[in-house]
Amino acid sequence: MTVRLYDTQAQALRDFAPQSPGHVTMYVCGPTVQSGPGIHHLRAALAFDLLRRWLARRFGRVTFVRNVTDIDDKVLQNATENEPWWALAYRMEREFGRAYAAIGILAPTYEPRATGSIPQMQELIQTLISRGHAYAAAGDVYFDVRSWPAYGALTHQSIDAMEPAADADARGKRDARDFALWKGAKPGEPADAVWESPWGPGRPGWHIECSAMSRRYLGSSFDIHGGGIDLRFPHHENELAQSTAAGDAFARYWVHNGLVTVGDQKMSKSLGNHLLAADVLIERDPLVIRYALAAAHYRSNLDLTPASFDEAEAALDRIRTFQQRAARALGTSTPLVAADLPDAFAAAMDDDLGVPQALAVVHETVRAGNAALDAGDRDGAARALVEVGRMTGVLGMNPTDPRWRGDTDDAQARALDGLLQAMITQRAEARANKDWAAADRLRDAIAEAGVVLEDGPDGTHWSLNDG
Repeated sequence: MTVRLYDTQAQALRDFAPQSPGHVTMYVCGPTVQSGPGIHHLRAALAFDLLRRWLARRFGRVTFVRNVTDIDDKVLQNATENEPWWALAYRMEREFGRAYAAIGILAPTYEPRATGSIPQMQELIQTLISRGHAYAAAGDVYFDVRSWPAYGALTHQSIDAMEPAADADARGKRDARDFALWKGAKPGEPADAVWESPWGPGRPGWHIECSAMSRRYLGSSFDIHGGGIDLRFPHHENELAQSTAAGDAFARYWVHNGLVTVGDQKMSKSLGNHLLAADVLIERDPLVIRYALAAAHYRSNLDLTPASFDEAEAALDRIRTFQQRAARALGTSTPLVAADLPDAFAAAMDDDLGVPQALAVVHETVRAGNAALDAGDRDGAARALVEVGRMTGVLGMNPTDPRWRGDTDDAQARALDGLLQAMITQRAEARANKDWAAADRLRDAIAEAGVVLEDGPDGTHWSLNDG
């Protein structure tokens, strides 16, 4: 067993082992809660949910920290007279939480808000000043990028090739690329968005927030830092610089997920192709969304179209239909089988979280299970049923999991089953009376509705046509 992850800083696959045996520590940049979640937020969160689940299986314990940036320029800009910034941030935070939960993303071990760690941020800033890597000017505090020779180590850029830092006013900066650690209060900003500090009243810069929170909850060294590839620069580059300049070892591995695109364009509000998670959740089943977002490798860009969700729904129907068919055929006398995760599935997951390849193993096992059922091989069918359940369980995508069966869906399923059972009974009676025309009419009506009938020794069963 060797788990390999692509380390963005090393630009290569690296064998992964936690620094503390049996305990993985992860910090993932969470949302800035100035507005509700888009589908790209769900894709990013899902990538690290899948990684967390797999590392927990391989190594045992995972401490998973995902922060909430609840104080930021964008949060302040979107606040209104009737909804102050902190109320907006809390409302949006809850929207993110609901969307994450809807598609089965596990709650983090800790989910700190930036405003809850202001003293730790000030302490880190003071350390950087005392070490000569930061300076106060005009009420602000900036990181001095030229004081730290390793600046640019994450993205492999030279300082002179970088764009000026646009996260704060240029007042008092020694170099246009210096970035803000502390932002002095400005006229017109809310009084409750200001904290006292040794450098005057103000609030923290964005980058210092994650450095302080990761240190507070995971220590000066932890295993994995994750986030979207769009955060690599400047956010993660600046985190790495300020944390290591303060004397912390910081992250041992850097893992980044790809973007979500629409028509091969990056999803953006300015382009008008921004898919809100709430809208997609209204239109699509949450399990279908989870599958669709996981179907591409986490490091690749995912181009979402309506067909993406249609394909995911069809794939899940194939899995679900096999599970239902096998459960009926095996009944309560399911043979005892010593089935675990197939080696090919584990190998795919070990190889940089190869979820698409792992899903291919799931579907190959479904095909083998159906073939075993056709051949009357009860042991083979039972083994496939157990393996499919375990593989989809690891991925958080098992259609038989009660969490994916809502009350509304159950009521609809019961109503559909009642109608179909009545038609099946009528067809059986017509056949018994040798009324072949009536039997054929019922069969054709059922088929036109996209339903497949399966006649067996224990009666006739129906399933939705996945073709």
